[in-house]
Amino acid sequence: MLKIPQVTLVAMSGIGHKSEANIMALERSSQNIEFGSVKYIQLGEIKDIDSWNKAIIYELPKYVETSHALLIHADGYVVNSVLWRKEWLQYDWASSPWPLPTDNYSYRSESGKIQRVGNSVGLRSKKLMDLMASIPEKEFWAIKEKYGNANEDGFICCHNREWLESKGIKFMPFEEALNFGKEAPLPENENLMTFLFHKYV
Repeated sequence: MLKIPQVTLVAMSGIGHKSEANIMALERSSQNIEFGSVKYIQLGEIKDIDSWNKAIIYELPKYVETSHALLIHADGYVVNSVLWRKEWLQYDWASSPWPLPTDNYSYRSESGKIQRVGNSVGLRSKKLMDLMASIPEKEFWAIKEKYGNANEDGFICCHNREWLESKGIKFMPFEEALNFGKEAPLPENENLMTFLFHKYV
């Protein structure tokens, strides 16, 4: 049995929303791993995708007491526990790679630099979560107004990427993310087994 006491395995949803699928994802993810804690958080305030994204930024940190959290979804969880690497705990953010953007604004940080690692299902440190929760909510809603969405992974890994890095936050490099997770088929991850997935295997 793999033991990762530094990590809280967590899923979050509205009350009763995909409960069975979220519980299955938690069970599947912890099948061969003993985490520091396993939590399924259901909040009445989560009514839609926007309120879920907001809750991940501003509410999730309140439930995490370990150095890291592994956030999973009903459609994204651990599938190959044997691929875990303890070195991943050096990062404040570890997740699946993003594809190259097909427009002139997606997957870009404040300065316009393309970011290749940022999918929501993955590892995030308590330090990162606490920093993000310190951002005024009006900034979260300003991103929603500007882009039509405020996906929490983009809010973290694009819109606040360079600010977080100035605070010492470390993001997993693209080359390592290829082995960590898979969200989309890429030329670089063809036939690769990964620790976890989101939507695509």
